[in-house]
Amino acid sequence: MTEDGLSPLDDYPVHQIPEVMRHVGTSDRNFYDRYYFNAFPLTGDAMLIVGVAQYPNLGVTDAFALLRYKTLHRVVRASRELGADRMNTRVGPFRVTVIEGLKRLNVTLDPNEHGLSFDLTWDGSMPAQVEPRHFIRWQERVMFDSRRLAQTGRWTGSITADDDVFNVTPDQWWGIRDRSWGIRPVGESEPPGIQSKNTGTFYWLYAPVQFEDHSILCIVQEDHLGRRVLEEAVRVPGFGSGGEPEYLGRPEYHPVYADGTRDVVAATISFAPPGGKPFDLGVTPLLPVHLMVGTGYGLEPDWKHGMYQGPDLVVQGVSYDIAKPEDNARMWGLVDAAARFAYDGHTGYGLFEYFALGDHPSFR
Repeated sequence: MTEDGLSPLDDYPVHQIPEVMRHVGTSDRNFYDRYYFNAFPLTGDAMLIVGVAQYPNLGVTDAFALLRYKTLHRVVRASRELGADRMNTRVGPFRVTVIEGLKRLNVTLDPNEHGLSFDLTWDGSMPAQVEPRHFIRWQERVMFDSRRLAQTGRWTGSITADDDVFNVTPDQWWGIRDRSWGIRPVGESEPPGIQSKNTGTFYWLYAPVQFEDHSILCIVQEDHLGRRVLEEAVRVPGFGSGGEPEYLGRPEYHPVYADGTRDVVAATISFAPPGGKPFDLGVTPLLPVHLMVGTGYGLEPDWKHGMYQGPDLVVQGVSYDIAKPEDNARMWGLVDAAARFAYDGHTGYGLFEYFALGDHPSFR
């Protein structure tokens, strides 16, 4: 780094504010910039989730990989000081390489002592879509103010877990990726102040789905009264089709819960395209993955996204066997499930992400 804070990214004509590129346009400590990927076979018996993020105002970058396979819930995670070069996406054994922007990327976790590694190349199946801005002000504080791009795609490469090696081919391994950036709670816990008055409601559905020649992206978030905070419903043709995204109207979400729980065992998402034919999208979750366990989303007090782990690189491994009652009891919070989706003769596969925290009309 030079004395005035320059980095290699400053040599590109991408500046948005009168600052060097390593400084963002807000002083909010919670600004983040993240990659998210998932990969799963169409059989739905395994799922890999990977995240790599930078927190410019905290001076930290970190990464995680979570593999759910058989009864295994394994996480490898790493953290280091961010430094000046925000084009450096390596975090210890993790690395993201953009081969062709918005189309092709490589994601790797080098062999390590924690028994999980991979070398995977992503090829997008549809043009990346920018989702609606996510904005939530709670008890006077802006808690969320972010944008995200989403894309369906397919994977090539390999995954190694202990003695098991997965041969990843694009005909069988599909997935979803996103890039999000902006403000949301990260890092060490802050004094709660008035935020402790009420934890609020987080009622959430995120369902990006890939079919053979198109994709559907759906988001539903509602507050404690059932009012929409965020929504999206769009059908996107695949690369090379020449078609335009189609707005599908207001999506309606109808989950079926296991008795006495908020675990979704099936769901229907209803769409009514303006001027078009209404249709129901049936959802069959294949493999639930508890994204928040071990990865930094807030459950572990000693490892949260953006938390400073010290001046040296830190790499850790965490494994749980959900066949054990004490480990299964840890599986709580946001669920990222590999799922099968069907409507009007089309069968697709994608992410079924849901969370139902707090009060909501569907539980009254």
